[in-house]
Amino acid sequence: MIRAVFFDLDDTLIDTTELAERARRQAISNMIREGLPVSFEEAYGELMELIKEYGSNFPHHFDYLLRRLDLQYNPKWVAAGVIGYHNTKFTYLNTVRGVRKTLLKLREMGVKLGIITDGNPIKQWEKILRTDIDDYFDSVIVSDFLGVKKPHSKIFEKALSTCGVKAEESLMVGDRLYTDIYGAKQVGMTTVWFRYGRHANDDLDYLPYADFTVKEITEIPEIVRGLNSEEQLE
Repeated sequence: MIRAVFFDLDDTLIDTTELAERARRQAISNMIREGLPVSFEEAYGELMELIKEYGSNFPHHFDYLLRRLDLQYNPKWVAAGVIGYHNTKFTYLNTVRGVRKTLLKLREMGVKLGIITDGNPIKQWEKILRTDIDDYFDSVIVSDFLGVKKPHSKIFEKALSTCGVKAEESLMVGDRLYTDIYGAKQVGMTTVWFRYGRHANDDLDYLPYADFTVKEITEIPEIVRGLNSEEQLE
């Protein structure tokens, strides 16, 4: 009997692939508008290299960008980048299509709901609160607060414990085959790979660990209903 469904956050509940690209492009455009003396293509390419090297949560992308472009530090350009990025993020931040409908339906079915996400706790909670989905969830586990990232078993075990359910009573839904699906499978959870966003073709070697594959998040309640019906027939 499935008693709880856990979701990844980025590109599972909240559409971040398109959002991040749009926000970064706007940041560079703002910097150039305020006098950054390079082409958009050069600046954007260097920014993407920075993100690849230092990660998306690195707090000094625009400062380092000026260094990589061999330009003297200019706080006006950095501020322009920060403003462009955050204004775009706040304007376009939204849930993946069908998320609210899915969460409401699962709630009506009496299923507990949780989030298991990697990242900075403040940034991840900001996304949850700005999209107004926090009231749907019984548990939110963020890796940087716990001290381990997916696919480490501890983060999944913590989520299960917080919701008071066993692994075999739980479903994990995520867009990353290695971190979400492989990780959850290692502790005995049923897994659903949401093939969506920029990682839709990554880590395909781990596809056998997915019990189900969906392209629409709205398919989740039917999967839960089907699994629970099968168990009742047994």
